[in-house]
Amino acid sequence: MYALIVIRYRAPLDRIEAATDAHRAYLRTLAEAGTLLVSGPLVPRTGGVLVLRVPEGADLHATLDRVRDGDPFWQQGLANYELLEWAPTIGRDRLDTL
Repeated sequence: MYALIVIRYRAPLDRIEAATDAHRAYLRTLAEAGTLLVSGPLVPRTGGVLVLRVPEGADLHATLDRVRDGDPFWQQGLANYELLEWAPTIGRDRLDTL
């Protein structure tokens, strides 16, 4: 099962940049655990997107809430998060190999 998190900044970019190292360190832990497949900022830099793998049988909403709640951007009130279940069709076989 896959999910997307769309992050929208709600603070000035200088405050976002001050927390970016901690945010990216957190994302690296998600990648090492196999949860985060890919992430990156939007262009222009108004937020970002996370593509996640959620294990079959896991509680999707609880998993996404945990991912959001652990993010320094969320903890510091710097961003809003849209949590979306995603059902890729074309290219899913390539995603499954990541």
